[in-house]
Amino acid sequence: MFALVDANNFYVSCEKVFAPWLEGKPVVVLSNNDGCVISRSDEAKALGFKMGEPVFREKGLVEKSGTTLFSSNYTLYGDLSNRMMKLLGDFSPEVEVYSIDEAFLDLRGIKTSLQEYALRIKDTIRKNIGIPVGVGIGKTKTLAKIANHIAKKQNGIFIIDTERLRDWALRNTPVEEVWGIGRQYAKKLSSMGIRSAYDFTLLNSNWIRKNMSVVGLRTKEELLGCSCIPLEMMMPAKKNIATTRAFGKKLTDIRIISEALATHAVRCAEKLRKQKSNARFVTVFIHSDPFSANEKYIYKTYTVTLPVASNTNVDIVKAALSGLRRIYQQGILYKKTGVIVTELSDESCVQENLFEEGNNPGLKKITKVADLINRRFGRDKIKLAIQGNNKEWKLRQEKLSPRYTTCWNELLKVKA
Repeated sequence: MFALVDANNFYVSCEKVFAPWLEGKPVVVLSNNDGCVISRSDEAKALGFKMGEPVFREKGLVEKSGTTLFSSNYTLYGDLSNRMMKLLGDFSPEVEVYSIDEAFLDLRGIKTSLQEYALRIKDTIRKNIGIPVGVGIGKTKTLAKIANHIAKKQNGIFIIDTERLRDWALRNTPVEEVWGIGRQYAKKLSSMGIRSAYDFTLLNSNWIRKNMSVVGLRTKEELLGCSCIPLEMMMPAKKNIATTRAFGKKLTDIRIISEALATHAVRCAEKLRKQKSNARFVTVFIHSDPFSANEKYIYKTYTVTLPVASNTNVDIVKAALSGLRRIYQQGILYKKTGVIVTELSDESCVQENLFEEGNNPGLKKITKVADLINRRFGRDKIKLAIQGNNKEWKLRQEKLSPRYTTCWNELLKVKA
């Protein structure tokens, strides 16, 4: 049996751990730059706040309902997530961290009642971390996912351990909510009259393989109770990496935009080195405000091919700035820029270029030393000059909560 443990409204729940007086009240966490809604408490959902919606459109609702807003605090969320995953390791030797707020557990060998075990997991996370979770259990990972969806609508626990319960769960799960059925496939299936997970299991396997590949077939087998998707204990390396941010205010000066873009490129290079990869393509984009009623929306992108795949700050930044110069237009008020690196390969296997000079070994050494210093003394203690010190492009985080668990100066203060 597999269990899926999924935190409820994770970002909001993290904020409530240190602000318990917000329990039962509408709370919303905003995306980078305090732009869009990315997490809502149940009370905020009931009021009509929608995921991804720009919060400025709901200014009246925020004031009228007394909704509390938070800037996203990923340092806090990441630390609480690590603590939650470490705690889950006490319940199973095999835990797959699926995302920041959910994990699969292999429950083979558990002799006690699964209902009691799930309740113990739920209560332990709540007591030790302060985060409410739902626990879904099934014979396969896909059934555990469905069980978790149902659990969150009930008392937080649901176990599919009989054929009767499996049949009931599949008949009451819309096909678009099935793990592995993407939005496009869901549209196609809906047009064919396939409404539920149960309907999907009745489809001919040959048709599924032909139209939805082996992934669709695997999903059908999982829904029928045949486990085809094992736990992934090692996080697979990412196939592409992106760092994108909206500016704190609209910008038109290419010098300031270059500072922002260079910093994003450095972040991409850091992530590449962390997973020991090199990138061959560096794509940059820039766009104006898509929500502006007065300005024309402009979106430009350009991809630079590196002569030899690299992960050094200098190579990635040079390529990014080269791309920016090709797509930048004067007089436009830009809102966001970003860097995406693709065609990733293992850094130990570098294909050299016959006609152009390859990676500079000196740059590799400088990057390594800079990483060591920045890890010890803090991010960007050593950086490229082009990254600058301008604050005009920096994120607006006016409602940022303290980093309670990772910074001595921001510990929670208790008065007696």
